[in-house]
Amino acid sequence: MSTAATQPVALITGAALRLGAATARVLHDNGYNIVIHCNRSLDAASLLADELNQNRQQSAVIIQADLLDTKAVIALGEKSIAVWNRLDVLVNNASAFYPSPLGEINEQQWDELFASNAKAPLFLCHAIADALKTNKGCIINLSDLYARRGLSNHSIYTMAKAANEAMTKSLARELAPDVRVNGIAPGAILWPPGEAMSDENKQKIIDRSSLKKMGEPADIANAILFLANNASYMTGQILHVDGGR
Repeated sequence: MSTAATQPVALITGAALRLGAATARVLHDNGYNIVIHCNRSLDAASLLADELNQNRQQSAVIIQADLLDTKAVIALGEKSIAVWNRLDVLVNNASAFYPSPLGEINEQQWDELFASNAKAPLFLCHAIADALKTNKGCIINLSDLYARRGLSNHSIYTMAKAANEAMTKSLARELAPDVRVNGIAPGAILWPPGEAMSDENKQKIIDRSSLKKMGEPADIANAILFLANNASYMTGQILHVDGGR
């Protein structure tokens, strides 16, 4: 595909699964063409692209890139623009998450957690900023409520998300007035994959929220849609979607 799209175009990192896939579906339902970024989840990305293209022909593509590779990140941005000769929304959703207890931390953990949560989002913003300026677009970064609260045994991850929030606020100033930059800090939406949690611990987390319930991926996807379409006077903000945590 190389012809210019009349529909707005959204690039979503980590779009094959979980919050990324939910966001792709919601934005697609609201008229966006979708660039689905993935790394290892190519099969899931292919299924999602097929689903979206069945609903509207030639409206979704897949671009595979390793966010640990800065050159690949920049190429991801360039390729995303080239698909439809435009880009309107960047959702920096991809995120590595795992514990790094003090005394066991190593440089590989630092590199992995900072790459997906801070470094890659920044260099991707760098790669596509001019395209977003052309269409008065926006950037939406996925943070975490623990970026401000801290989380035991996850110091590197929370530091990376704190950097993500600082990036959001700095780029909001730097890219204004042409590009809005906001963030979303989810609460208890999905349990981390691969982590065994007891029902008791899950309930304790839920009970800490004012609404006393789990959120759903659609809650985050709809918040992203709001920031993309209906928040023309918002920039530099971190929207907490956490049930009043």
